Amino acid sequence: MILQTNPLVPNPDVTSKVDSVKAAANDFAELLVTDPAAAAHQVAVDAIHFGLKLLLAIVIYIIGIWLIGLIKKALKRLFESRGTDKTVASFVSSFTSVVLTVTLIVITIGTLGVNTTSLAALLAGGGVAIGMALSGTLQNFSGGLLILAFKPFKVGDFIEAQGYAGTVTEMSIVSTRLTLPDNRSVTIPHGPLANGNINNYTRNPFRRLEWKVGMEYGVDAEACKAKLLEIAKADGRVLDASVPGAQAPMAAVLSLESSSVVFVLRAWVRNGDYWNVYFDVNDAIYQQLPQAGFGFPFPQMDIHVKS
Repeated sequence: MILQTNPLVPNPDVTSKVDSVKAAANDFAELLVTDPAAAAHQVAVDAIHFGLKLLLAIVIYIIGIWLIGLIKKALKRLFESRGTDKTVASFVSSFTSVVLTVTLIVITIGTLGVNTTSLAALLAGGGVAIGMALSGTLQNFSGGLLILAFKPFKVGDFIEAQGYAGTVTEMSIVSTRLTLPDNRSVTIPHGPLANGNINNYTRNPFRRLEWKVGMEYGVDAEACKAKLLEIAKADGRVLDASVPGAQAPMAAVLSLESSSVVFVLRAWVRNGDYWNVYFDVNDAIYQQLPQAGFGFPFPQMDIHVKS
């Protein structure tokens, strides 16, 4: 059998509490009229009791904050001694700090004499509203758990996501912080990050470089390819097939454009050498190809006049 309560009928517990407050107020008002000195003495005693509770609550809060700091430092030393992944360490430290801080606040409020059971019931009753208000935050927290489980990146990786490319410097329970190449700091929420594309440039130790070079028509294709390979192999940072996971440099005719023959040069390098090799070989191509008799083309158009 289902019992239905009428919302217009007052709750007996609430009614009894209201009646108690009214009775206490009436008693104090009567005492204030009949014996003002006793009423003042009672107010002073109550104020002293509340002041002691407040002082105790402040002491508990300060000690709690200090203990939370010690726990965070201990976790950091533990993770460093065991060589724990920085992403996991950052996530766990952030989560632990939030949980301990919320617990400390509840304990501090209880010290002031507030009924924490009623407070917990109030929070539980408003759970739906809080969940709707914090739906984005909960989504970010869930996204953080997914990232922690599947590990598409870790602290120290260079990634591209949500329109930003940078180095992962910190991972909290709801967001990841990137430091961009120009030293800007960007915070990306975990919700969109976990549901979007993540391009990790650091996971694999080698990357392939590619240069596209336009030459004028009539150039000796084989000689040009040989010169491009010579330029690439002259750089000691360019890898060859003897390195597992890498390939030897290659050059080929990529396309025939309207004003140029486009050659492509590809070479494998280590992640840390990517941009330095790219710029150095670019400079070598620009200087050495003309010296070897290979001319760069200019846009041109042939016009035929009919009389």
